Amino acid sequence: MTSSVAVLGTGIMGAGMARSLVKAGLDVTVWNRSADKARPLADDGAKVAADPAEAVSGADVVVTMLFDVDAVAEVMQRALAATPEHAIWAQTSTVGLAGTQRLADLAGRYGRGFVDAPVLGTKQPAERGELIVLASGPRELAPRVEPVFEAIGSKTVWVGERVGDGHRLKLVLNSWVLSITAATGQAIALTRDLGVDPQLFLDTIAGGVTDSPYAQLKGKAMLAGDFAPAFGLAGAVKDSELIIDALREVGDDPALMQAVHHLMSAAADAGHADEDMAAVVHAFR
Repeated sequence: MTSSVAVLGTGIMGAGMARSLVKAGLDVTVWNRSADKARPLADDGAKVAADPAEAVSGADVVVTMLFDVDAVAEVMQRALAATPEHAIWAQTSTVGLAGTQRLADLAGRYGRGFVDAPVLGTKQPAERGELIVLASGPRELAPRVEPVFEAIGSKTVWVGERVGDGHRLKLVLNSWVLSITAATGQAIALTRDLGVDPQLFLDTIAGGVTDSPYAQLKGKAMLAGDFAPAFGLAGAVKDSELIIDALREVGDDPALMQAVHHLMSAAADAGHADEDMAAVVHAFR
């Protein structure tokens, strides 16, 4: 039975996930490279560890939510030897297909169960325990990770048993999310620069077949100039690169995602990397 969970990485997403796990009654230990991002979780009932090995030493499930594959690999190389033999590693960071295989191989070298489980959602769903978990791995591991997934998510989709199937679906979904955000930025910028109130764009599509809740969400943030990070622009740059790699791997034309990547990168390079990806609107000026 799963009762103890270690969360490695308590940034925008990991902190909310850790709080959701505590609320579900699980014994939660957290660690973050920047300790000041982990300490506040003690007030929510989590234990705060000084290093990754300490965090995972009694964990039934280890959850990683770090920026990229190099960060995950570096941390888990320090942590895996300290995990109990029965521990399962639930890898929720978005690291791409090659990255997922690299991490699965790392888990295998230590004889630990590995579940590829990227999540769909941003800061607010993470705080509310309403992420969508896209899981793949041996189905016999499912009962042991389900208490974790039920705590952090509103739904778990078991995509397949093949390593990386969860990530395959995640990259598809992120390609859609990033494209909607970039297209919304273009529409807002074009409306504004044509001398029309950009709010009219959102009002006109509202409730129609071309409407999108995500376009409304990001469009309103663009109009308000509210770029508090829910899905960070730096992460959007990274994820668009991973999507381009996947498109190339299967022989699909990456032109659209390359354009999205160019826009996200331009906005990041203009000083908005730490803001929400809605800041892509700045790339159109």
